[in-house]
Amino acid sequence: MGGGSFNARDFGLYSNSVGKIYNNSTGRVSNQVFTAERLKEVLNPKGVIRECCNSDEHPNTIPVILGLDVTGSMGSACNETAQALGQIMTKLYDKYKDIEFCIMGIGDFECDDAPLQVSQFESDVRIAQRIDDIYMEHGGGGNGYESYSAAWYFGLYKTKLDAFTKQGRKGIIITMGDEPLNPDLPAERLKQVLDERETGIVKTPELYKKACEKFDIFHISINDSSSSYDWHRGGIERTFNPLLGERAKVSTIDNLANTIVGCIDESLKTGTKQKLDEKEPTGEVTW
Repeated sequence: MGGGSFNARDFGLYSNSVGKIYNNSTGRVSNQVFTAERLKEVLNPKGVIRECCNSDEHPNTIPVILGLDVTGSMGSACNETAQALGQIMTKLYDKYKDIEFCIMGIGDFECDDAPLQVSQFESDVRIAQRIDDIYMEHGGGGNGYESYSAAWYFGLYKTKLDAFTKQGRKGIIITMGDEPLNPDLPAERLKQVLDERETGIVKTPELYKKACEKFDIFHISINDSSSSYDWHRGGIERTFNPLLGERAKVSTIDNLANTIVGCIDESLKTGTKQKLDEKEPTGEVTW
């Protein structure tokens, strides 16, 4: 996987072929519709390893996991990501020729039928195809958080990254949503969803420390009139900020594409060989 490179022509042709309207001037699409009615097999995370491998075409891969909150209030952010994908990828490929994206859909491990959806790492128009494959379950529950740390868990244990194992470079995880961070992942659901055998619940702070050895981790909270950000602002700051510090971002829908690009720029400009002790939590998280 990961062959080819993203380009405006292929993206425009693909977008028009599936009923979207591609704007050559802006690189954006309109008429975005998510049609999946259930988890698609191409995004099924159960028992799989997602690989980001170096090749002659891409000898210095940059693995990026982009996790989209697919619960009820986050449809506008997923739409914006899909509609702005051409802009995002054009900006990135002008600077980073070997970037590869794994697309995730994130829900609630306690409540949802498909709380995690995970694509293969891709570097061409298949990134757009995998976003379109996402099942917008519009679930979530009344527990006051979504399972954002599932992206960290999958990245840590279920990905193979040549950048990390062969070249000592970290990958990048960017999640986005509008609720606080979940305190843990339940072992029973990890077995059901991923076929992972855990002896107990996976506590989020400990998972973050381990995942930081392999990834630079960012989260973008979506501050929009259609999101729940204002309602959850205090909980978001209380749970994300002590762990992520300045890598806990806040963005409007209109600036989301720039914020995603900015996270990747920030990681790659500061370098991805930092020691874990430089990224330890800055304070105690309370739920």
